[in-house]
Amino acid sequence: MSAKNQKFQPTPELTDLLVRSGSPNREVALAANAEFAKALELPLRKGLLSGDILEGIFEPIKLAQGATPEFPLDFLAPGTEKDFVAYTVPNHGYIPERHVESDYVMVPVYDIGSSIDYLLKYARDARWDVVGRAMEVLEGSFVKKMNDDGWHTLLAAGTDRNIVVFDSDANSNQFTKRLVSLMKTVMRRNAGGNSASNNRGILTDLYVSPESMEDIRNWGIDQVDEITRREIYTAADGTLNRVFGVNLHDLDELGVGQEYQLFYSNVLNGTLPSGKSEIVVGLDQRKGDSFIMPIREEVQIFEDETLHRQKRAGFYGWSELGFAVLDNRRVLLGAL
Repeated sequence: MSAKNQKFQPTPELTDLLVRSGSPNREVALAANAEFAKALELPLRKGLLSGDILEGIFEPIKLAQGATPEFPLDFLAPGTEKDFVAYTVPNHGYIPERHVESDYVMVPVYDIGSSIDYLLKYARDARWDVVGRAMEVLEGSFVKKMNDDGWHTLLAAGTDRNIVVFDSDANSNQFTKRLVSLMKTVMRRNAGGNSASNNRGILTDLYVSPESMEDIRNWGIDQVDEITRREIYTAADGTLNRVFGVNLHDLDELGVGQEYQLFYSNVLNGTLPSGKSEIVVGLDQRKGDSFIMPIREEVQIFEDETLHRQKRAGFYGWSELGFAVLDNRRVLLGAL
């Protein structure tokens, strides 16, 4: 791994700590490992969302010491509108739970943790190619757990609405302009509010499979005008991110047989319209008042003192947080 591609860039100070952490002298190694662990915390905290597909959806809310993770719901919708439903995750890996409450919701916060270790000789020899990769794996483990809990919450909130929008004129697995248009209309009609209301629903973001993103590149002039079609065709991978005023995001976990599709079908018992085989997820992210991530404790990293006798060095850590969708009308599922 070249230095320019390393996420954890070595500094002279960090390299010195790394080398000392590989010392055969136990006291020297453990002291250096303790410093090294604390030095890793800041880049891990900053980088925790770098590979996180939840970035931009859930608002991180740092809880003050002793604060109760209680969030008022009465500010989100006028009292004359229908009661809305909130979803929270009781613990990591659990199925999100439904809440119908009059004015507030308690969002559970829980621990997520991870660990990593490597041979002492890699530290002694300042092998940043190995140690840097180990740190990326440690970070990736946190990210994976956060992604799953956050997306499971979104999918549960959307499934509970019993609304799945689809283009009846399209073939199976065909992502169409009409589906986007239908989802925009259904989001507006079913999110509460009215033309003069701050709570009026608008489809701002659409999460689709990589295959659906490729469908867009194949749209003909019957789907879009020639100028838009040229922009779509010439856009590099990862840069096609907006169509018809809606932000597009492709997720590897969406698509036939993929992880979040299977969670929707097998765990949430979600159904698809006849002839359709995969879901897309639409969100209203205009105001950022519905998707929250309360954080009781940011990620903490510690050295594992038990590994030195095995000629290994290692770190473990945890964070305490939670996920909630406070108003599930901000989530809309589609199918193709």
